Parts: sequence; C-alpha cells; structure tokens
Amino acid sequence: MVQTRKPFIVGIGGTQRPGSSSELALRYCLSVAESAGAEIDIICGAALELPLFDPGVSHRTPAARRLVQALRRADGIVIATPSYHGGMSGMIKNAIDYTEDMREDERSYFDGRAVGCIVCASGDQALGTALAGLRSIVHALRGWPTPYAATIKSNDKPFVDSQPAKREVAQALEIVASQVVSFAEMAMAARVEEVAPRLVAAH
Repeated sequence: MVQTRKPFIVGIGGTQRPGSSSELALRYCLSVAESAGAEIDIICGAALELPLFDPGVSHRTPAARRLVQALRRADGIVIATPSYHGGMSGMIKNAIDYTEDMREDERSYFDGRAVGCIVCASGDQALGTALAGLRSIVHALRGWPTPYAATIKSNDKPFVDSQPAKREVAQALEIVASQVVSFAEMAMAARVEEVAPRLVAAH
C-alpha cells in the first residue's frame, strides 16, 4: 500500500508581539516543511492567547478548540518559544497544557509524533535551560524531540525582512524542519503497514 497523504505539521510559537524572533523562526521552519511536501498549520501570537488551562473546566474557547483539533491531526509538531528567565514562556506552556484534552485519545498527547524544538533568547545559558525544559515536556507528553534543535540568539538580529539574516540561522531551522517531516513520513508509513494486514484479513 502506498502512502499518498501529505504529512500534517503543526507549528506553535511566538509571543504577543507580532514579528518576534520566535514567530519568525517558526514561520521559516514551517515554510521549509511545506516546501518539503508537508501540509502545515501555524498557531502563533494572538491565536495562543488562551484562558489559563483549568482541567476542571470543560468549556473551550474557539481558539482552544482549534489548537487541540490541529494537534489531534498532526503527524509532526514544531514548538518555538522565547526563553523567559531561563524557561519557556507561560503562553507557550499554557497552550501545551491543553494537550490534556488528548489524554484519552488513541494517540494520546504527542504520542508517535516528532516534535521540533526552537528556542530564542539573548543569552547562552537561557537558550540551554529553556531547551532542556522544552525537551523534557515533550518527553513527558510521549513525543519524540528531534535529535537537532534550533537555538537562536535574538539579540544578534537573526531576521531581516522576516527572513534569516545569517546562513547558520536558516540552516538550523531547515534541519529541524527536515527531521520533523522525515520522521512524520516514516511514522505514517509504519501505521499504514500496521493497518494493511488487518484490512486484508477483514476481507
């Protein structure tokens, strides 16, 4: 059986400030994924201004529903966060907390999905600690952090006219995109191979 569906990659990131380094990094990374043949959806900025997650509240705003529905469809995920005081931003963490709605799904949380990690910060220490924290969260959600992650020094003016200003910035984001798409394609093919014998047996 040949896999024909495009991998669906969801990007989450940015800040409340339009055009932030983390948002531009996410958009560039997802554009590379799209060029590699993926279908993409980017959820950033105002779309991530969600109510503080409360597991005891079942009501979901339209933005929260859109986020969870996109993640349920996702074959791969890219998360881009600024580093605030050595950790990921509260806005990004709050968005990730909504994956609790996926707890009882057949593919719960980030299970079976590659997750590319991007961190933007002014200092090396902040980049390292925020990245370690983000990877730990992805592991806790049963996702696969890609082997390569992009860490971008935001005080070096890494973007000009919304594009990477330096080749090393572009290359880092391209590697993240490539690994997420490649893993998504492999995971999709594996699921097809797993389902195929059951379909034959049913007939």
